[in-house]
Amino acid sequence: MSASKEKPIIMSSPMVRAILDGHKSVTRRVIKPQPNWRNTYLWTPLSNGRWINGCIAAGTQTEWKCPYQIGQILWVRETWAIDEDDQIVIFYRATDNETCGNPWRPSIHMPRWASRITLEITDVRVERVPEISEKDARSEGIIDGGCLNCGESEPCGCNSPQPDARDAFIYLWNSINEKHGFGWHLNPWVWVITFKRIKP
Repeated sequence: MSASKEKPIIMSSPMVRAILDGHKSVTRRVIKPQPNWRNTYLWTPLSNGRWINGCIAAGTQTEWKCPYQIGQILWVRETWAIDEDDQIVIFYRATDNETCGNPWRPSIHMPRWASRITLEITDVRVERVPEISEKDARSEGIIDGGCLNCGESEPCGCNSPQPDARDAFIYLWNSINEKHGFGWHLNPWVWVITFKRIKP
């Protein structure tokens, strides 16, 4: 895989931990710009990461370029710190409790050489974010959404446990995307990216 096919992707600390623990194999990213029609859509994949978005009622079609392609390598950017006093030591906020006094650096500033997680895209599809199922929410790295019956963390031990990771995903989605104008209630279209972790 050539370096030209590599792409950085930002992950929050909880999602980094989920990847490291083997719980996260999917991520959803907002399609930008969003289709602005309100009619029915058909998304058809073409070659080279291109998709045709067809508006049935309007009789129109538009081509979209997906920034994520099957086989592409993603390297994860996460919040980090560096100690360069004696030798270069990298700290990762997701798993390290201290940084030897060095300040945390935003994930956007992490260079490729400091990344510890490398992913390979195995599938890409299109859907609206509220279409996510309970199973898909767990593939997003949501482990414990709490029991809908008693409200306790799972395993709750009540007579009728109803764990719901989907509700926890809704909260997570809005905490990241609502301030950018892509809240759950707006029903945004997303790229659904399935991946596997590989050795860097």
